[in-house]
Amino acid sequence: MTSALLPSDVLDLARRVVEENRSASRKVALAESCTGGLVSAAITEIAGSSTVLDRGFVTYSNEAKMELLGVSQDIIETFGAVSIACVWAMAQGALANSDADVAVAISGVAGPGGGTATKPVGTVVFARAIRGYGSEPEGELKSFGDLGRAEIRRQATLCALELLLP
Repeated sequence: MTSALLPSDVLDLARRVVEENRSASRKVALAESCTGGLVSAAITEIAGSSTVLDRGFVTYSNEAKMELLGVSQDIIETFGAVSIACVWAMAQGALANSDADVAVAISGVAGPGGGTATKPVGTVVFARAIRGYGSEPEGELKSFGDLGRAEIRRQATLCALELLLP
C-alpha cells in the first residue's frame, strides 16, 4: 500500500500551497472541470489543509457550471466551456459561493477525444480571482499538447496549484 495517492511533485507543491496560504491567513476555493477534483485532492492530502481549503466545486458539465457557479449560458454558447471567459466566471462564482480569499478555476480538453482545430486536446484554461481585487479578469490559456489524459490533468493540477500561491 502506498502512503500517497498523488505524485511527489504535486504533493510538494500542494504542501507549499497549504503552508504559504496558512502563513498568509488565506482561504482558497477551487472550481474544477477537466481536473475533476484533483487540485482539491492534492491539497487535502496535506495534513492541516482544513485551515486553508474552504471548498471545491467539481463542475464537469456545462449545467453544473451554470447552476453551481452562476456561469451564464451566453458565455458558454459564445466562448465555450474551455475559454478565459468561462473560467473567469467560474472563479468569480467560486468566490461568491465561498468564504475564500482566492479562487482558481480550471477547464480544458484532456482527451483523448473532444478536441477541435481551435481547441485541440491539451488545451487548458485557468483563472484566478482574489476577493476585493477589482473585476479585471486574470486568466491564462496553456497548450500542453496531446500528452495523454493523465499527464494533461497532472500538468493542469500543477498550474492550478501555482496560481494558489500567495
